[in-house]
Amino acid sequence: MSTLHPSDQELSLAPRAASDEEEVLEESPNGAAGGGRPKRHIPEPPLLNGHGPAKVIALCNQKGGVGKTTSTINLGAALTEYGRRVLIVDFDPQGALSVGLGMPAHLLEKTIYNVIIERSIGIQDAIMRTSVDNLDLLPSNIDLSAAEVQLVAEVGREHTLVRALRPVIDEYDYILIDCQPSLGLLTVNALAAADGVLIPLECEYFSMRGVALLTDTIEKVRERLNPKLEITGILPTMYDPRTVHSREVMGRVVERFGDIVFDAVINRTVRFPETTVAGAPITVWAPRSAGAKAYRLLAREVIAR
Repeated sequence: MSTLHPSDQELSLAPRAASDEEEVLEESPNGAAGGGRPKRHIPEPPLLNGHGPAKVIALCNQKGGVGKTTSTINLGAALTEYGRRVLIVDFDPQGALSVGLGMPAHLLEKTIYNVIIERSIGIQDAIMRTSVDNLDLLPSNIDLSAAEVQLVAEVGREHTLVRALRPVIDEYDYILIDCQPSLGLLTVNALAAADGVLIPLECEYFSMRGVALLTDTIEKVRERLNPKLEITGILPTMYDPRTVHSREVMGRVVERFGDIVFDAVINRTVRFPETTVAGAPITVWAPRSAGAKAYRLLAREVIAR
């Protein structure tokens, strides 16, 4: 297993360092959560005596730009703060998850593509340690785009990722899979491998409409490939409390999906683009920021569920 350092990144942009004077997490009036619901009690996560077997969660939405990659990185980092050992899997040919942790994806010699296509490459050969303790990365790059074509003729092609992850299931508490923005074979593989689906949902009308198609795909995968698959929860992202539209969409989402919607809400903030350039999770880059606090709340909710 190799080690990943943010200093290896090619990007030379230098965002300003996070200060101690960060924005506070906006609280809804009267102790309300997103959508005006009363806040639920989220218990402090219990300590663990050991690690594994991992709960596998796919972060999935066929619409791009809704915060899947950002949420995978920051949820993973937040879970480690509660003593969990986490593997995050970049299952998107764009390799944004790998880049977001400071790795120039095009320079990688061993990625998830090699693991699922080449029999001689084991998953341990491709897993990389990140700068965050107990957070490991299974990286990706553009090579993965060829996998869908190559897997078409494979027997049991929908379970390729399940077989790849099996050797490390007992080494982690959570495995988070960052899916590509489509409902193709790679995403079906992620759903077939997962225990749960976390759906990042941008607080915008067209994003909300697309959830129906995604839930239909989840239901088909549950019926045909993975009976244990459940929706872990829906995470509202890119919420702007200043706009009527965001508030209306949030209300509709809570009305439609009820308790499956997390209390944690990810607001729009300039901090997230900064963390991408810095190659670090927001919990490390700006630990006192509203975004960091929101992802810690999400981590507690995920553990509680």
